This record gives sequence, structure tokens and C-alpha cells, in this order.
Amino acid sequence: MSCVRAKLEVVSEQWINGELLAFDLETTGVDKLSDLPVSFALVTFEAQQVRSARYSLVNPGREIPSGAVAVHGISTERAQAEGMGLEDAIEEIADALVDASHRNVPVVGFNLSYDLTMMDARCRAVDRRGLVERGWKGPVLDPLVIDRGLDRYRKGPRTLGALCDRYEVINAAAHDAQGDAIASCELLLAMVNSLPELQTMDLSALYAQQAAWHKSWAGGFSDFLMSKGGKGFADEEFLWPLQLLSDSLF
Repeated sequence: MSCVRAKLEVVSEQWINGELLAFDLETTGVDKLSDLPVSFALVTFEAQQVRSARYSLVNPGREIPSGAVAVHGISTERAQAEGMGLEDAIEEIADALVDASHRNVPVVGFNLSYDLTMMDARCRAVDRRGLVERGWKGPVLDPLVIDRGLDRYRKGPRTLGALCDRYEVINAAAHDAQGDAIASCELLLAMVNSLPELQTMDLSALYAQQAAWHKSWAGGFSDFLMSKGGKGFADEEFLWPLQLLSDSLF
């Protein structure tokens, strides 16, 4: 067996075919610091297959705007009737993320810095302890960040739907937390199985590389916005995977 093949098999055994925790939130809006979850999904993959899934509606304790309802279909009335309490949901999600981190299990999701930063803010609202203070330290695997890093100048949208189409992944339930979590992890696996650059990177190296890719993308996009007369990114938007200045991990 060649050294290259042996290395690929070691990397595959360590994380491609190992345990992965897919995570997604549906929320009251797009502000990661002030909006709230209305549903969550935590889906465990092993050997590139779904092994277990935890999904729940969440009662955010406030009105869900009509624009958000139009996206995910979760009304205020349904969340109140069927959802678990917000603080209970935050604790359950945080416990799952911290447990995965302690076992070096990657958390996988699309544009995951949004979901993780919202979780970090909600944890602080509960007891002033963010994810890092609770013991979380990664790793994270995000197909969006990886795609931006490896194919930075490709034109066209980089939505979950667009990338699923590109890698022939079917999202059977778009804008549903469980559907998007599963599709995000299947997208990541399709990318790894298609791209030699990813197959030769171990988990810690890929985790760190994503932070560098995100910072480079954010700098370029911020410069572009300012060149058009717009406002550039705030300092925290250059950070990844948590976008709170006090919690930079790299």
C-alpha cells in the first residue's frame, strides 16, 4: 500500500467515517445576537449514515415575525403549543455541543457561525457563560466556508440549495432544521469524497484552515462592500466560528 493511500485511509478512519454531529437552527430572524431559535436539530452520523436524530420545536417566548414564518413554516401559535421552553432548549443544545467537543466530534452545519454565535449569545443570556466557558472548543466543519476557501472566485450563489445541486445532494426538507442539518452533513461528505484537497487534511488542520479561509473571504467581501460605498464588516465578522470578540478561538 502506498504512503498516500495509507494517509487517506487514516484520515478517513479518524473523521470522514467517524462520528459527526450535524446541527441546525430555525429562528425568529437573521440577527444572530438578538433573534431566537424556534426549532433545532442534532443529527448524529457514523460511517457516513444517519444514526440518530433529535429534533424539537422551541417556544421563543415572543412573536415569530411573518417573514420568518414564511421561510420555515413555524407559527407563533404552533411554537407555543408544541415547543419546549427556550431555556431548556438552550441547555440541551449546549450540552450536546460541549459533549461533542470533549470527544473531538466535529459539529457540521452550513453557515454554522450563525447558529453557534446565536447559541453562544443565548447561553450568556441564561447564566453569563458562553460556549467556551462551558467547555466547548470545536471542531467545526462548514461546507460554506470550505467552498469559499477552495473555489473563492466561482460565480453564482453559494446557498445550501445551490451547493447541494452542485454536489448532487438531495435536501428532502429545505428550511426544516432536521432536513437542513442532514443535507449539510451529506454535502460535506460529498465534498470530501470529491475533493483531494480535503482528503489529505486531518481534522485539526481543516478546522484551523477554515478560520483562515473565512478571514480571507471576509476581508475581500468587506473591501468590495466599501468600494461600492457601503459599510464594511465589523471586527467580529472576521472571526470564525464564533463571532463574538471575547471568544476568538485562534
